[in-house]
Amino acid sequence: MMEQLATPVTGNPKIFDDYHPPAAELLNACVHCGFCLQTCPTYTLWGKEQDSPRGRIQLINMAIEGEVGLTELYVSHFDHCLGCLACVSACPSGVKYGKLIEAMRGQVERHYLRPLHQRVLRRMVAAVFSRPARMRKLMAPLRAYQRLGLQRLARALGLTALLPRSLRAMEQLLPDLSHRETSAVLPSRIAPQGEKRRSVVLLTGCVQSVFMGQVNAATARVLAAEGCEVLVPPEQGCCGALMMDLGQEQEALDSARRLIDQFAPLAVDTIVLNAAGCGAALKDYGYLLRDDPQYRDRAIAFSAKCKDVSEVLAELKPRAPRHPIALRVAFHDPCHLQHAQGLREQPRAMLRTIPGLELLELSEGALCCGSAGLYGLVQQETAHQLGQRKAERIIATPAQAVATGNPGCQLQLRAMLNEAGHPLPVMHYMELLDASISGTHLPGGPA
Repeated sequence: MMEQLATPVTGNPKIFDDYHPPAAELLNACVHCGFCLQTCPTYTLWGKEQDSPRGRIQLINMAIEGEVGLTELYVSHFDHCLGCLACVSACPSGVKYGKLIEAMRGQVERHYLRPLHQRVLRRMVAAVFSRPARMRKLMAPLRAYQRLGLQRLARALGLTALLPRSLRAMEQLLPDLSHRETSAVLPSRIAPQGEKRRSVVLLTGCVQSVFMGQVNAATARVLAAEGCEVLVPPEQGCCGALMMDLGQEQEALDSARRLIDQFAPLAVDTIVLNAAGCGAALKDYGYLLRDDPQYRDRAIAFSAKCKDVSEVLAELKPRAPRHPIALRVAFHDPCHLQHAQGLREQPRAMLRTIPGLELLELSEGALCCGSAGLYGLVQQETAHQLGQRKAERIIATPAQAVATGNPGCQLQLRAMLNEAGHPLPVMHYMELLDASISGTHLPGGPA
């Protein structure tokens, strides 16, 4: 049953503008069957109809009919949505809920005046985390914070609890920056080993390129070992995914156009992605730029070339020898890999080529870990609840490590496992495959 959101608005006012409002055909596809309820993270936590996909669709219809306005309470139900798209996988009617929540985020951003502290936070995280150059400027002080023991001291004394909630979340998610490859810049071309089988360009991402560069390095080495020529354009920009999460649609579209322009001159077979959130965004460029006559067709062609690295390796018969890794690994499916891109078997099949590796499945495997792009920084309490729940499911297994395919998931899972006193290594699946092919010790893994 819907809560009382506000006094009904009289005169049936127009709530949404004409720029990509929630489409009637998408809304009407929902038959309110309820299959989405148990897959939704926020409904799972709270059991409230208005915090379920079905409930949010009804809230959109109520706004269109003039029954409610964009009040703080109304907007909160859409802010609570992680955009994980688990409901899309569960929906028997094929409701494209992701398109609806995307449209709502844009409308809210344009028409709802948030409290000042929220506006400042959202603009700040978008301005920093979508700009690798700005993040690199933070590396020296953050490394010093860790290397001088200040992080251990601050946490031991409980000083981090004095930080504002958003900064406390950022501090908790901060990865170990001591690894040599953390922020290493890859060469612009990496030659294939043996006969060339494919030419690819690697998207390095924003957060991943600065704080988890070892994932990109591992990806490039594996692709080269399997006969791919790997191109890595320098100073790549943001793909736009983070801005779309925040409803900053025009900024996201500008990012998409810049990336298309940067990659267009490269004569490659495939654009390789190793971050699930970025992959989902790039594969959707044709839809995002549907109104742009100069970029629409280029965006469709661009998206057609985009593949997660697990898809690429599934198409190439393994050629590089694998060394054994005797390890029990829990596999965490990133939402934007399993739900948005529909990829579940490909990364598992890739890891099964490693001799001695035992893959473990998690209960509630389809449920989000709470990372969801920038969600953990703007909806800290909900993200924390979901992160704790996922950590409990991992701890319940005999896993010695965790593998996943998205930087946000890695940071979230590592932080939550550390908080639970169960500090398992959390790795990208390309780090595992790279260690097997190269025969080297796993970074941060068990000996």
